[in-house]
Amino acid sequence: MSQGTFANINGQPVLILKEGTSRRGGKDAILGNIAAAKVIANVVKATLGPRGMDKMMIDSMGDVTISNDGHEILKAIDVQHPAAKMIVEVAETQDKEVGDGTTSAAILAGELLKSAEAMLEKNIHPTVIVSGYRKAALEAISILRKLAIDISLEDREMLKKAAITSMRGKVIGGMRDHFSDIAIDAVKQIAEKKDGKMTADKDNIQIIKKPGKSMLDTQLIKGIIIDKEVVHPDMPKKVMKAKIALIDSALEIEEPEMTAEIMIRDPSQMKAFLDEETNMINVMVEEIVKSGANVVLCQKGIDDMAQHFLAKKGILAARRIKTSDMEKLAKATGGKITSNPKELKESDLGLSDLVEERKIGDDKLVFVEGCKDPKALSILIRGGIERLVDEAERSLNDALCVIIDLVKQNKIVAGGGAIEEEVSKQLRAYAPKIGGREQLAIEDFANSLEIIPSTLAENAGLNVIDILVSLRAAHDKPKGLWMGVDAFKGEVTDMMKEGVIEPLSVKEQAIKSAVEVASMILRIDDVIAAAKSVAPPMPPQGGMGGMGGMGY
Repeated sequence: MSQGTFANINGQPVLILKEGTSRRGGKDAILGNIAAAKVIANVVKATLGPRGMDKMMIDSMGDVTISNDGHEILKAIDVQHPAAKMIVEVAETQDKEVGDGTTSAAILAGELLKSAEAMLEKNIHPTVIVSGYRKAALEAISILRKLAIDISLEDREMLKKAAITSMRGKVIGGMRDHFSDIAIDAVKQIAEKKDGKMTADKDNIQIIKKPGKSMLDTQLIKGIIIDKEVVHPDMPKKVMKAKIALIDSALEIEEPEMTAEIMIRDPSQMKAFLDEETNMINVMVEEIVKSGANVVLCQKGIDDMAQHFLAKKGILAARRIKTSDMEKLAKATGGKITSNPKELKESDLGLSDLVEERKIGDDKLVFVEGCKDPKALSILIRGGIERLVDEAERSLNDALCVIIDLVKQNKIVAGGGAIEEEVSKQLRAYAPKIGGREQLAIEDFANSLEIIPSTLAENAGLNVIDILVSLRAAHDKPKGLWMGVDAFKGEVTDMMKEGVIEPLSVKEQAIKSAVEVASMILRIDDVIAAAKSVAPPMPPQGGMGGMGGMGY
């Protein structure tokens, strides 16, 4: 049905779909989708591991992004093929759920599809492959959970190893220790117990990027940084022992919703009108002063007259603060966001040791820091150049997500392809129990898991076959559980002893995401694409019916 037609019994073409509609069905459709998905998976393959390479993406505006983060790379690629887009969505899901392992998930999905391609050529039906993959995934997750090791959230050394592992191969290099300490301190500060379980919300960590100085100057602020400046030059730039009023309404006279007209026949009436307006603003400011506030942080505007009165009272004020930042300020300072200044009470005020305006690079920022027990805080990232700061943010994001994963589920496994190889070994033993053609799919799933250690070896410039042979042999020994690929030493070694560890949740999610997308692609046996709509032609001579610009 390449042109949207069917032939009827008499051989006469009958138009069923719109002219120009194309259709690709059967095995050709599946193989076409697999080929597209494999291309996208191969794009990020070379970035995996501590010896992985970076990619440079240049968008249509000429902006350059340099990264080896799988999610960032796939996000920057303008993918058109629908099956290829599914691999991009896998990385997005992985990033959203656990924040790390995006490259592993994409590579594993690509390898599962590659294995499926070989089975399709042997006339194994796609539904059999999908069924085998799903059984293998369930067993793999069960194996992972049995092998995972519990850790204590008080074990800072293990948390640090996990954070550093997530940042291996990133451009921050020797700054990993510094960044891992920041990530651990930040997450432990915002972690809280809900419904009997520990949890941490990354949205409560504000990240501010400012090029300048070095990455060692990146710091954790126990408070919030407001990307605004003090509104009036006569206001203090620094307030110690701050009592902060958080106001989400404008400190100005509101305009009436309906148009109003005031008849003034005498100059004194004009003065009285203006005086009353000034008095209303003054009363508003006095209510703030009465509450004991010496800092005002406003979500909306602050009238010039209100600025003047606040400055006279020695109050520091900033305006037009983002809603998300206001919410973080409330969590950090313990204050309550108020809509009406007249209702402001001392108990509503947030507290911090210091509120200060500082110049960072070319920008002025207001720092609210020294909060007693903040449940929201900020990290100020510095670096020599803007692209380095961007990559530092991505590295820190991975570290934060890994620590949050461990707060939610404090179980770890070894990295370096160790856990994938062990699961692969146990799946091969499990496959004969299922039997039939599904056994082949489970065995291929087991082999596909080895794409992680083999890619680590390949990216480190090692002989992949030699490494895999050594790895399989090591896992056949009684104490070979955590043997993986050491990309720096160029050999198979105990990754747990090397401190290369990852959260269990990252590995679980990578397998779930990869199997789901592979199954979805394998179940598509028909691709029907509508004809692309063509834009109407432009009238000659810029419009006016072809008669020229003036129409005569």
